[in-house]
Amino acid sequence: MKKMKKLVSILLCLVFAVSMLAACGKKGESSDANDVTDAPKATETPADDTDDAEPTEAPTEEPFEISLGIWPEETMAAQIELHNGYVETFKEKHPNVTVVPAYYRYAVDTFVPLAESGNLPVVFDTWYTDTQKLINGGFVADITDNLEKRGWLDKIVPEIRDIMSKDGKTYGLPRDGYALGIMLNVALFKEAGLVDADGYPLYPKTWEELAQTAKTIKEKTGAAGLCLLAADNAGGWHFTNIAWAFGANFVTIGEDGKYTANVDSPEAIAAMEYVKSLKWEYDVLTSDPTVENWGTGFTQLGTGAAAMYIAAADAVDQPTYNNGLPKDDLSIVPLPAGPNGLQFSLSGGTPYMFSKEATEAQIDAALDYIEVMGKGPVISAGAESDAQYRVDSDIPVLPGFKCWNDQAILDADAAVVAKYSNVDMKLYQNYFDTIKLPGNLRLEEQGNTQELYRELTNVLQAVITNKDADVAALMKTADENYQTILDTEINAD
Repeated sequence: MKKMKKLVSILLCLVFAVSMLAACGKKGESSDANDVTDAPKATETPADDTDDAEPTEAPTEEPFEISLGIWPEETMAAQIELHNGYVETFKEKHPNVTVVPAYYRYAVDTFVPLAESGNLPVVFDTWYTDTQKLINGGFVADITDNLEKRGWLDKIVPEIRDIMSKDGKTYGLPRDGYALGIMLNVALFKEAGLVDADGYPLYPKTWEELAQTAKTIKEKTGAAGLCLLAADNAGGWHFTNIAWAFGANFVTIGEDGKYTANVDSPEAIAAMEYVKSLKWEYDVLTSDPTVENWGTGFTQLGTGAAAMYIAAADAVDQPTYNNGLPKDDLSIVPLPAGPNGLQFSLSGGTPYMFSKEATEAQIDAALDYIEVMGKGPVISAGAESDAQYRVDSDIPVLPGFKCWNDQAILDADAAVVAKYSNVDMKLYQNYFDTIKLPGNLRLEEQGNTQELYRELTNVLQAVITNKDADVAALMKTADENYQTILDTEINAD
């Protein structure tokens, strides 16, 4: 974990580049065809070998299964149809492999039981914040050799590869990256009269402006101005980005490498007081933020129950395809600046990782499937298939983030986005321009990040449900709790 400090450099390396947006099976027993020799061994050749000898039959690959945790959930009919097409293409190369849909959304509370019982899918996606935890726990497979023999290892942006690596071994492949912004329901902004002469939303540039904008929307439309999350760790995740704009830093690392909690700094307390005011002073939140999670936030935005929601460009299918918002009524704008002009976009991403129980044959087959999807560092027809699916489903086709350092791949991805672009980029351009500014992208906090989020969510729940909540005292308790976690899980190493 101490090495994570150097990863701050990813703020420069994750700079936006115009690129594409982008159960469990039996343990395989397949033998690799390269391990089989067609010619008989010398000791097996009959002494009276003649032209009448029976020809040697080509080896037949043993059948096996791969379970795909990356399969769409059952409600995503169009995505399932897309994946069925991927399976057909995949089977051309792997007729002996059975693809088993095994949809799994990574969650801290469900992962360990699945892993310890040997029931993880062969491939699944997780969070960058948890990759080292999964590696240290021995839950995921070392795929260094698998990537190297494909020529993929060196095509991953080094700083991203480091997040998924330990002691020179790599355990993951990047699926994508993201930077948080503010998603807007443009129709609600129009209804509230918050648009310019050309009909583009007059979005808030500071957090104070956001409170005022949200208030106007609530008064004019009856909809919540902002959907704030406070149900689970996602609440703390979003809150850290708000607090950074107020000058907060939640962890410091000493010269001895020890981690010190800084949850109750004056800046973090000020940010939490601001959030409290959104409920009790401005009254612009949804009716009960303590039940709002990542998914419900998109529902609130997509159905017109809320006008603003913190989210990233990699999730534009959520308010549109999943929740019915017309793609032309969606916009993404930069996160607002704080009282002293500080402005950051929390940056992270999603890696593919592989079960420790998976065989080499299963891992290689899963990587082939990822290639068919157009998600690997190769030029693939899968990228166009995905873009066409988005066009057909009225999902915005947008530029993505740079995970690869191969210019040919980046150029090919940019060409796909240009070919299939289906939105007015003026609704997104300020967001993309802002995240390219030096210093705007900021990695998630170091330490045990998910536990930090949990402590902050506890405070959020308290201040949202109690008008008289003592923010400073609550943040002090969170700081003490988090320090105990750091001392137990990190500093003791």
